[in-house]
Amino acid sequence: MLVKLTQDFIANQLQSPQGKSRIEFCDTTLPGLYIEVNASRPGQGIFRYRYKDSTGKTCHSLIGSSNVVTRDIAFQRASTLREQVKLSIYPKAADKPAPSVTVSDLFEKHVFPYTLPRKRSHSRDVEMYNLRLKPAFGSKALSSVSRKEVQLFHTRLLEEKLAPATCDHYVKLLRSAFNHAVRWELIDKNPLAGIKLFNADNRVDNVPDKEQLVTLLNVLQTDENRAVCQIALFLLATGARLSEALGAQWSMIDRQNRTWRIPARTSKSKRIRSVPLSDAALDVINQLDSAGTSEYLFISPKSGLPFTTIQKVWCRIKAKAGLPKLRLHDLRHCNASWMVSAGVSLFVVQDILGHSDPKITMRYSHVASETKLKASNTASEIIRASMPFNLSVVAETPVEVATV
Repeated sequence: MLVKLTQDFIANQLQSPQGKSRIEFCDTTLPGLYIEVNASRPGQGIFRYRYKDSTGKTCHSLIGSSNVVTRDIAFQRASTLREQVKLSIYPKAADKPAPSVTVSDLFEKHVFPYTLPRKRSHSRDVEMYNLRLKPAFGSKALSSVSRKEVQLFHTRLLEEKLAPATCDHYVKLLRSAFNHAVRWELIDKNPLAGIKLFNADNRVDNVPDKEQLVTLLNVLQTDENRAVCQIALFLLATGARLSEALGAQWSMIDRQNRTWRIPARTSKSKRIRSVPLSDAALDVINQLDSAGTSEYLFISPKSGLPFTTIQKVWCRIKAKAGLPKLRLHDLRHCNASWMVSAGVSLFVVQDILGHSDPKITMRYSHVASETKLKASNTASEIIRASMPFNLSVVAETPVEVATV
C-alpha cells in the first residue's frame, strides 16, 4: 500500500487490515523504502529497502524495527542504500541469514529454548524434530530450504503410511519454526507460508449404543480393579479429559456447590474451567478413600501415588466389555453426545467440556439435528391430533366415480 511514511502514520497507523496476516506500507517520497507490519505485532513494523541487484533479482535490505530505528534514521539509511545501488554498489549480505544458520541451529539454539517454558507439546516437538525433521533438513541453511522440497517431504510421509494428520503436524512444526525465524529477523520471509495440508477428517467416535453401555457399566461396577473403573466412571460422568482427571486434587473439589475447578496449569485451554459435578460424578467421589491421605483423588493402590497412565488396565476392561476399540477419550464423547441428545445447547456443551474453539463442539451437531427433529415433531403431533379427520387416510381412500 502506497502511503507517506510520516512520523504520525508510523506512531498510529501500523496495523494489518482485518483478514490479512501482513501488509507493506511503501513510502511515496522515497521509492524502495517500506515498512512491513504483521498482524501479530500491531503498532510496530520492520523498515526495509527494496532494490534490484546486478542480475535483476529483487532484494530486500533490512534497516531495522520501528521501535528501535526512528523514521528519520530509516529514511537516511534508505537514501544511502539508494545512492549505492545507483552506483552498482549493492548492500552486503550481512542483512541476510548467514549460511551457518541452519535448520538445526534454528530449532536447537532458538526455537526449543523459547518453547520449553511456553508450549505443553514441547517434548513431542523435540521428538518429531529428532525423528524426521533433523535428518531431512537439519544441515540445510534457512535460506536454502525451498517450498517444493518441503511439499515432497510432506508427500513422502504419507507414502510411509503415516496418518495424514501426523504428516500435517510435521509441516506445521517446520512452518512454525520458520515463522519464529522471521520474527527474530533471521530470514526475511517464510517460504513455507500457505503450504496446503491434507486436513483429513480423522475424527473417530466410538460411542456405545444402549446395550453396549449396559455391558460396559456392568464391567465398571464389578471389575476387581476398582481404582481404574472409578476413573472411567468419573470420565463418563464429567466429560473430562483423562489428564484432567488424573491430575484432579481434593482442593479443586467443592462438594457443597457441586463444582470441580480445573486450574489453568492443567487445563488444555490454559484457562480456569469449572466443571459441574453430576450425581454420578459425586457418587464416584464419595466412594474414593484418598480423602485425607492424599492431595489427589485417584491414587494407585500399589504405589500410593497418583496414576500417570491406566492404558494397560483399560485395554483389559474394554475387551472384557466386548468393546476393544473403545478409547478412554470416547468416554468424553459419550458425555457430550448425551448432553446434546437431551437438548443441551452446543454453547453450554462447549463451556462444560472446555473447548476453546466452537468448531470442535460442532462435531456433535448431527446429534443436535436429531434433537431438533424430535422437537419439531412435537408440533406435528399436536397438529395431527387436532385434525377433524386424518388427512393420510383421506389421501389413501379411493374416490368413487359415478357412472351414467
